Amino acid sequence: MNFFRKLERKFGRFAIPNLMYYIIMMYAAGFVMSLFNPYFYVQYLALDAAAILRGQVWRIVTFLVCPPQSGVLFALLAMYLYYSIGSTLERVWGTFRFNMFFFMGVLGHIIAAFLVYGVTGFSVPMSPYYLNESLFLAFACTFPEMQFLLIFIPIRAKYLGMMYGALLVYSFLTGGIIAKIEIVVSMLNFIIFFLMTRNYRKISPKEAVRKQKFKNEMQKAQIQKILLTHHKCAVCGRTEKDDPNLEFRYCSKCAGNLEYCMDHLYTHKHVTEEELKDSK
Repeated sequence: MNFFRKLERKFGRFAIPNLMYYIIMMYAAGFVMSLFNPYFYVQYLALDAAAILRGQVWRIVTFLVCPPQSGVLFALLAMYLYYSIGSTLERVWGTFRFNMFFFMGVLGHIIAAFLVYGVTGFSVPMSPYYLNESLFLAFACTFPEMQFLLIFIPIRAKYLGMMYGALLVYSFLTGGIIAKIEIVVSMLNFIIFFLMTRNYRKISPKEAVRKQKFKNEMQKAQIQKILLTHHKCAVCGRTEKDDPNLEFRYCSKCAGNLEYCMDHLYTHKHVTEEELKDSK
């Protein structure tokens, strides 16, 4: 936990706000390409360790272009779902921590691809499948009481997460060495980052809304604070916003703690208590 806090203090300014927006745009681009050439992704974009070693280094990034589902309707629904999940996690965790979670998943996929190639001698093209599923698992752990409509049947996120976790365990136990490496290494972002930080806690949807509302109100308050003026001349009405070089002083002889700019500090007429009451 302290390790991630130190990283955030040092590198937080490099985090990408609204990261899922750009990822979904990549998914959409990949989906459009698949409509024209279904094999283009596997041939030129998928995470292929052997191809990367031959010089096709762009695959380290372009493997993210693969959409989470095939078919127009399911692809659109899946992209909307993952955008909502990712955006919500970013609001709750913070931009830097969500970036860390996501890019640790990307790194895990890259490591898994090279491990599979090194252990088996076969290069298996990989997509961001487990990366997307790690997002859902993280969401299910953060919002266990959130409900999803599965064929119009409301099911809590924690139960869907348990079901998917059980499927992962089953795939790991029954799969070969390739499946085992892919599952373990690709899910490292969930295992290491999520379970070992303070973010592993249950958060209700109402709590998330409350936090976001509080954050928005604080931002508005900061803006109002910036807009408010601190100094105003009682004679000409000028403030520090009119001229940042203006200097202001209080007059000790005037009633009411009146403030004057330097142009009127020594030339103004002193205000008495009676005049101040009459002006009110």
